[in-house]
Amino acid sequence: MSESTTPMPISGEAATTRLARLLTMVPWLMGRQGIDIEQAARTLGVSRKQIEADLALLFVCGTPGHMPDDLIEAEWEEGYVYVRNADTIAKPLRFTRDEALALTVGLRTLLDVPGLTERDAVDRALAKLVEATGESGDPSNRVRVSLERDGDEVLRLLREALDASRRVHLRYVVPSRDEMTERDVDPMRLLNTEGHWYLEGWCHRAQDVRMFRLDRVESVEVLDAAATVPTDAATTDLSRGFFAPNDSDPSARIRLAHEAAWVADYYPCHDVERSGEYLDVTLYVGDGRWLRRLLLQLGGAARVLRPASLTDDVADEARRALEAYGVDPSQTARAL
Repeated sequence: MSESTTPMPISGEAATTRLARLLTMVPWLMGRQGIDIEQAARTLGVSRKQIEADLALLFVCGTPGHMPDDLIEAEWEEGYVYVRNADTIAKPLRFTRDEALALTVGLRTLLDVPGLTERDAVDRALAKLVEATGESGDPSNRVRVSLERDGDEVLRLLREALDASRRVHLRYVVPSRDEMTERDVDPMRLLNTEGHWYLEGWCHRAQDVRMFRLDRVESVEVLDAAATVPTDAATTDLSRGFFAPNDSDPSARIRLAHEAAWVADYYPCHDVERSGEYLDVTLYVGDGRWLRRLLLQLGGAARVLRPASLTDDVADEARRALEAYGVDPSQTARAL
């Protein structure tokens, strides 16, 4: 290896572009030991200087262990290229049959997503995949995935409002308060995550950015007013998931009986563990009113494991409810 060789990329290309070339280059060179470096550069569509930089980078790559025999060997002395000790990636990448079938089904499902903007790219990728799999891909024709659409008409109207930068009026159910609300919203984006469609926008009622789940939108009206999202309003960072609480957020540990296991699917639960016939989940509380209502609704199908203060709050609320109906709380078994 030349002392002047540098593993740095030439011309500041994207790391993903360089990685793709390296993954292609290794098996190609392994099958052409001793190829002239100028010919290799022309075939791979890069300069000699770039291919030397790539080979220098390969020289410090390998399998975990970082011992000399774990690293790829790359030589290009006297203008001829040799690559050794790279058997783990010597074969070109190929999908297994199951991977190809799963990808085919996934692409066909993606084409059913309302408002898909990159339909042509999906069509082209699907056509290439179908051509490559041939008859082995036939089983994918017998698989269909049904998407939960959360109301195509609501989604269509909100997409139109977003494209036209128009304000919308929503009738929206807040399940935590069991309340129907009316609010004007300036749309910022539509997204599908965790199986549901959401509208994120500037809510004039809250004077802040809010996320609205479309299956909780009772009705939507596109208004004549233009959407005027404040310049300092930012979309929610979803890189850690849709609901990413902080350690400082108050939480409650709840034990759910079988008939209440649906809670784990409907609400963002954490640290879900099976405990015999029960399901133990952690819920981050925020405004604790909705959790108290949920526990009252579940009755004996849920039990608070911690904190003890939540148990007392729920018991007090249940006691007040019984007294309102003229029932003596002392004659009622404590369920929570």
